[in-house]
Amino acid sequence: MCSVCGCGEAEIVLDKDKAGAHAHGPHGHDHPHDHDHPHDHPHDHDHDHGHRHHDEGVIDYGQGAAGAHAPGVSQERMVAIERDVMSKNDAYARDNRRALAAKGVFALNFVSSPGSGKTALLARTIEALKGRLAVSVIEGDQQTSNDAERIRATGAPAIQINTGKGCHLDAHMVGHAIETLDPEPNSALFIENVGNLVCPAGFDLGEAHKVVVLSVTEGEDKPLKYPDMFVAADLLLLNKSDLLPHLDFDVGLCLANALRVNPHLQTLVVSAKTGEGLAAFVAWIEASAARRAVALAKA
Repeated sequence: MCSVCGCGEAEIVLDKDKAGAHAHGPHGHDHPHDHDHPHDHPHDHDHDHGHRHHDEGVIDYGQGAAGAHAPGVSQERMVAIERDVMSKNDAYARDNRRALAAKGVFALNFVSSPGSGKTALLARTIEALKGRLAVSVIEGDQQTSNDAERIRATGAPAIQINTGKGCHLDAHMVGHAIETLDPEPNSALFIENVGNLVCPAGFDLGEAHKVVVLSVTEGEDKPLKYPDMFVAADLLLLNKSDLLPHLDFDVGLCLANALRVNPHLQTLVVSAKTGEGLAAFVAWIEASAARRAVALAKA
């Protein structure tokens, strides 16, 4: 995660009148990068890489304590950095969760690979929820405000976070966006994360649920290749079902693989283009929001 990925600064862009109007300047999130190893060093094998060779021709870098690898950084150092990063993020996430709860806002964090159809699916869902539940959106991308503009075309307020070189949203970025966006009381907040099935799995943004979107064009084994994301999610939306007649894709196998890594994962087969499964997804949102409201009232 941030101990190895080298996240950059984020810029929040809000367009109420004109595209590209800046609500805030750059917000550097407090990820420590004070490591003491040089960046130009020979590749030696004296430090702990945390990898294992397999007879079948696989080098597995997920065996060390950090579950990852960075040249020149020991597993112990990576674990220490990750703990520091995550403890700071989790503190911001708790603040976000309290702020959202105080206004009765139900937040969903949408995660996926690039091109899974998240934005189109969110736009279609917002249209379906009109008159039933107000929705605002936080869009995360490395550059451009294209997705936020697509969301605003539905009439929903949206704010863009550009992460620069960053590969995910973190709770600090989202906290600034929530302050600026100021969602309506008793509404829903959709957070569309940067397209990436790795880092976003570990970052709590203060959301009620992570929703992972998987396209039928990506392959049935994606949950097995990227298990952390599917373990972290509460709902899987298998999108672009309208393409199934043109693909050699086994829906049953894909869902079985997802349930293999997370037996508690709920699943829906949907299409942003035709609307298949959308009614069930809207019902899931409304039911989940109602349960969340009851739980908060009892807390």
